[in-house]
Formats: sequence, structure tokens, C-alpha cells
Amino acid sequence: MAKIDVCIDPFFPGMDAVQKIKKLYRLGINAIEFWYYDHEFSGTDLIGLKKDITEISLLCQGLDITINDIVVNSPDSSIGGSLTKPEDRDKYIERLKETIDVAHQLNCKKMITCTGNLVTDRSFEQQFDSIVNTLGKAVQIVEKEGVTLLLEALNSHVDHPGYFLISSRTGFDIIKQINSPNLKFLYDIYHMQIMEGNHISKIRENISLIGHFHSAGVPGRNELYKGEISYIPIIEAIDEAGYNGYFGLEYFPSVPEEESLTKTLEFLKEVIE
Repeated sequence: MAKIDVCIDPFFPGMDAVQKIKKLYRLGINAIEFWYYDHEFSGTDLIGLKKDITEISLLCQGLDITINDIVVNSPDSSIGGSLTKPEDRDKYIERLKETIDVAHQLNCKKMITCTGNLVTDRSFEQQFDSIVNTLGKAVQIVEKEGVTLLLEALNSHVDHPGYFLISSRTGFDIIKQINSPNLKFLYDIYHMQIMEGNHISKIRENISLIGHFHSAGVPGRNELYKGEISYIPIIEAIDEAGYNGYFGLEYFPSVPEEESLTKTLEFLKEVIE
């Protein structure tokens, strides 16, 4: 059975990461993830502060909180460069190495990577090849470091206009071509609902390529019990496929955080540990 983790950044605007983790722990959350190690967030907004990695590490060790994953580069490539651009390769690899160092401090074994946006004057094939080439070099590094990269597809209709990887099929093709146990697909149910749907069949057929899940309600990116996605049968299919990793709650509360998480955990209690 899958286990829950919560992405801390969308929660508790105005608090820093340490305060958010303490708050979530008091609500019964013992596994988390977050976006960039060197940026604090209030909602979707960067607030110009760095996360205190040393304090986060000590806190999570003391409370026995798992940090499942952190993010290498931003979808728009402003942080860490783009995989679609060969000229960004060195920038990306440098950022990757920095993030690996942080992951080791946090005893974190997975890192999310984004492709960056479409390059309008280059073909799809050229950009696909650039992604494969850069990730091929990245995989050589993460294999030695004992870390797994999670390649994420996003939606381009609502949240990330212009993003390159908007199809799970393309994501799976990249994973298959590189063929490393240290590169998996991050299946974000929220993003893929907006772009494709048909989740259960795709998950069943590709579970060996999937290393993590994200979730939120559609529309609005709010609680899982709201909107058009029927999460319970999807999670049941994930369990039946043999997945026993974390199932990430990466949503923006539409009601006070305590109420939001309490209702969400109650909603999921029959299918999630």
C-alpha cells in the first residue's frame, strides 16, 4: 500500500520550512517533500529566503520524518537550466551536483527534474535528444551517488504554458531510452488529468517506470476529494500494480490547512497508509 507524503511549500503561507514541518508533524504527517533547497515559498511565490537545510535535517532526524524528494530545476529553467537546450547542460549538471549534496544532508533518495520549456526554433526531435543526452550524463552521476531522478511531466493548459514534457507517453519513452534504475517517471495525476486522463490503464502498463506520484484536485489544484478526479479507484489500481512508495499530496488548500489535511486524510484512509 502506498504511503502519504506532503509537499510543504503550498501549505501555511508566511511560515518558513521548519515551521511548516513542525505544523504538519502535529497533524500526523511523518513524510514530506519540498521544491528547491535554496528557496522558501509562500503559496506559489518565491519569498527571497533560503531554506535552512541544517535545521531541517536535524528536525527531521529528531522527529523521524522522511524527506522523500526535493527538486533540482524549475519548469521554466530559471533555476538550474533546461534539459531541452544542449547549451544548458553544464549549468544543469552543476545544479544537479549541488542538489545531490543537499539530498545527502537530508537523507533524501529522490530528486525531481523538469525538462524546461519548448525551444521554438528547434524541432521536437532535437529537444528530445537534448533531454536524453543530458539525462544520460546525469544518470551516470546519480547512480554513483545512490539517488534516483524523477522526470516530471506537467500541464501546459493551466499552470505551465510552453513546458516541453506534457505527455506521459513521451516521459515513458525517455525513461525507456535511458534505461537506468536511477531514472523514473513522476506521475502527477493532477497534471496528467488536464492533459490526458486515462490514468488507470497508463499506470498499470507502466508501473515499473514510475518512481513517485503527485496529486491534487481538478480543477483548482485543491483537495483530492474535490473536483472531477476519482482518486480512490486510481489509488487502488496503484496498490494492485504493486507500488509501495510514497503518494505525494501537492495541492493548495482551499480551506484552513488543518481542516484541509484532516478531511483529505479521512478521505484517503481506506487506501493509504
